[in-house]
Amino acid sequence: MTAVLPRTAEGAAPWRITAAPALTVIWAGAVAVLLLWWKDTNYVAGVAGWLTNAGRITGLLAGYLLAVLLALMARVPALDRGVGTDRLARWHAMLGRYTISLAVAHTVLIIWGYAVTAHTDPVAETPTVVLSYVDVLMATVALGLLVMVGVVSARAARRRLSYETWHFVHLYTYLAVALAFSHEFATGADFVDNAPARWLWSAMYIAVATTLCWFRMVRPVGQAFRHRMRVVAVQRVSPRATSVWIGGRRLDVLTAEPGQFFRWRFLTRDLWWAANPYSLSAAPTRDLLRITVKEAGAHSRSLAGLRPGTRVVAEGPFGAFTGAARRRRKVLLLAGGVGITPIRALFESIPARPGDLTLIYRAGDPADVLFAEELRTIAQSRGAALFYAIGPRGGRPDPLDAMELTRLLPDIAAHEVYLCGPPGMAEVARGQLRRAGVGHRHIHIESFTF
Repeated sequence: MTAVLPRTAEGAAPWRITAAPALTVIWAGAVAVLLLWWKDTNYVAGVAGWLTNAGRITGLLAGYLLAVLLALMARVPALDRGVGTDRLARWHAMLGRYTISLAVAHTVLIIWGYAVTAHTDPVAETPTVVLSYVDVLMATVALGLLVMVGVVSARAARRRLSYETWHFVHLYTYLAVALAFSHEFATGADFVDNAPARWLWSAMYIAVATTLCWFRMVRPVGQAFRHRMRVVAVQRVSPRATSVWIGGRRLDVLTAEPGQFFRWRFLTRDLWWAANPYSLSAAPTRDLLRITVKEAGAHSRSLAGLRPGTRVVAEGPFGAFTGAARRRRKVLLLAGGVGITPIRALFESIPARPGDLTLIYRAGDPADVLFAEELRTIAQSRGAALFYAIGPRGGRPDPLDAMELTRLLPDIAAHEVYLCGPPGMAEVARGQLRRAGVGHRHIHIESFTF
């Protein structure tokens, strides 16, 4: 069965850039950077020459990857729909580690190479390089900012930070990029006397900056004026979860799909400055969207106090956790905790014949179950199977164990699986699904981590 994609006002399916062409472009850019160094290097002689040129290469690659990092997080709809927000975030995190490592290596190798040339030691040469060369001090500040952002992004640090604090610290990346760019042109051997290289390098950064400004600032403001979103209703659906209905004009033009999310900015005195990601918890309609949020911090707790009529600015839709990823007739939806929100939207809307759709909902306590009546109604109307797995983690038998999953669905290996839940639960479930015979290409995961 082929999943049905939403259509734009003109009737065309939303454009998607998949992982293969995106990675091809990234690798081609890295090769072009190496060719730039090769073209500008006649020969390398001696220890100092090898160290300095290794520093040049690592510096060029770090500068290139900075542009790639920003492009990956520019929220380009076609890239987000084709690759997926989670996957883009993983690429961003991985390349971020490489970028910082390359930037540190560039610094160490250049100073070391200069020290060998000057017949001194790297420690004594460091203040000379930092303070005597044009814009190197600014580059040092840029490196410090990048290292700070990298430390904050480490998993142990992320657990202790709110989404808003983590997001605010990441804004320093833009300052680091600006400082590093100035340094590249002031002292970079591949740019000082190479006008075409300067123009191409500038064009790359200008293209990335334009993309960022368009999709992260201009487009959301344009959407706000075009669709005039407002809070329509707010409802407590559990002791710790709230549903918010958002209305507006011609919301179908957004081509939002069940399973996707928006970054929501509620224009109240306390919430206007934060744009937080929340998934749609119901299939979108022409003039109404719904999100359901579990209390996990100050921002999510505040949503229960929203008043009808509150203006809303929404960036999106984002994510590839949609029916477009489906390749098999039978579908298993597996939700844990508040991960039921995008799963519930898919349960309502993903094309399936009676008997081909199954939902397994994992919750720690009966009070944590959301949409119980809605799920029952959807299951009955669609001829779908609905199972609940209630209880603390570590219970026996484990409902996510491969044997238990196979007992529920003997042909589970023939299913397309959509999985959404807390990171620990999602990783365990992925492993058990693989043990049960589901191929990794048929397991689609949406993560609520940042």
